[in-house]
Amino acid sequence: MKISIREITALPTLMHWRKEVIENVFGTVPSKRLLVANRQYYRKNIVNGNHVAILAGIDGMDVGCGAICLSEELPSLDNPSGKCAYLMNIYVRKEYQKQGVGHHIVSWLVERARQLGCDKIYLETTEGARSLYKNIGFNELPGIMKYADIQSSKS
Repeated sequence: MKISIREITALPTLMHWRKEVIENVFGTVPSKRLLVANRQYYRKNIVNGNHVAILAGIDGMDVGCGAICLSEELPSLDNPSGKCAYLMNIYVRKEYQKQGVGHHIVSWLVERARQLGCDKIYLETTEGARSLYKNIGFNELPGIMKYADIQSSKS
């Protein structure tokens, strides 16, 4: 079994996979408003290079996806360049999980982030995927908090 990775920029392909991720990872059908916002995001950030999206394939069949959102923050001791890569949309179809596809996707994205000069690479995870990320080299970050008064119903 050979796992291949290819970058994607075609809006219909990006939208198809984003919708599949939302439905299968979050267990909900995305609202029309959220899909419009995602389409606008892709139109802006694929073109300007702030979003790199990939598909993973096995024997010519697409089986998973992933992406990095690139940003910049004030340089600091733990991020001297100020360049950040947020890994997101990491997803492998259920029948292809536990075959190394997720590891291949994340490793590829981490390497691309490094090539782009990112000193800070981070992500959010589910409990089921935590060991995958730890095996690649991610560590828990105690002390991180997230403001919770944002209403998800606006999505």
